[in-house]
Amino acid sequence: MLQNQSFLMDLLSTPSPSSMEMDIQKKWMNYVRPYADEIKTDHAGNVIGVLNPEADFKVLLAGHSDEIGFVITKIEENGFLRIGKMGGISPKLAVGMKVNILGAHQTLTGVIGANAEHHGGVKEKLEFEDLYVDCGAKSKEEIVKFVQIGDLAVYKRNPEVLMDRYITGRGLDNRTGAFMVAEVLRKLSEKDIQVGVYATSTVNEETNMGGAYFAAAGIKPSMAIACDVTFATDYPGVNTTKYGDIQLEKGPVLAKGAPINRKVNQLLQNSAFKLNMDVQYELTPRNTGTDADKMRYTGAGVPIALVSLPLRYMHSPVETVSMKDMEEEIDLLVDMIVNLKGNESLNPLED
Repeated sequence: MLQNQSFLMDLLSTPSPSSMEMDIQKKWMNYVRPYADEIKTDHAGNVIGVLNPEADFKVLLAGHSDEIGFVITKIEENGFLRIGKMGGISPKLAVGMKVNILGAHQTLTGVIGANAEHHGGVKEKLEFEDLYVDCGAKSKEEIVKFVQIGDLAVYKRNPEVLMDRYITGRGLDNRTGAFMVAEVLRKLSEKDIQVGVYATSTVNEETNMGGAYFAAAGIKPSMAIACDVTFATDYPGVNTTKYGDIQLEKGPVLAKGAPINRKVNQLLQNSAFKLNMDVQYELTPRNTGTDADKMRYTGAGVPIALVSLPLRYMHSPVETVSMKDMEEEIDLLVDMIVNLKGNESLNPLED
């Protein structure tokens, strides 16, 4: 069983579509408060737990707390709701699913309608404008008592454990990252560290990455590490020649590419070697598609790295990760930070 698994399951059970992360952020803040020297928040909605705030060398760890979801775009006269996407959510996976609509006054259950096979079935080229939510309302007049244009919705899906080794559910991208960042802070609070640590649960990654920009711009870190998920390719039908060979239970994934600071990656690899831990690699030639990209471009520029958790079935209601990989990523980050002296040069041209 994963240490503090109940906290992770609580995060995964808390709706947090991008722009509506307040409830999950309060839970994250309450969890890390006993371990942090300081707690900070900002106008974006980030929560930052700080250790050793007087240190000149600052390490920013970022795991985003938001998940993909739906937004109510139109209310039909017959009471049905039209929806759009909040983040990279697929219309194909939504058909026939239940959703929780986070209404202005209360949470409402609805179902995303599916055309019966007897009536032609689901369209081959399904678009978001083909989707609708049925809450059981008979009219617009009835449903507007509960729902407004712009209200958000998420899949009605609780996290579950598979074979005592994997966790599956919605929004593991990237509440798992926010969890791991919190656990790194907790473990570091028991150790003697020479650097400042700014463990951050960021917002809005799935839509605009604004939270990461706010965090890094405010903290001005010496280095920043995004803790996110990446595409596992160890299930049937995936072209590993095209998409790489990333497997669950084979360890954390380090990114390699133009945005990544090679010295930070070397520090991570040194810790993996010391811990006798396997790591995997993914290629990010131009950008990472994560919070790391926004953090890199703040201030005078920030050396960044990306440490990812292998995840099956990205952006679906059944995202799946390994608890072993999570434990190893936490240990990797803790060891790397414990071994920092605070005088490291991350300039690739300096020895």
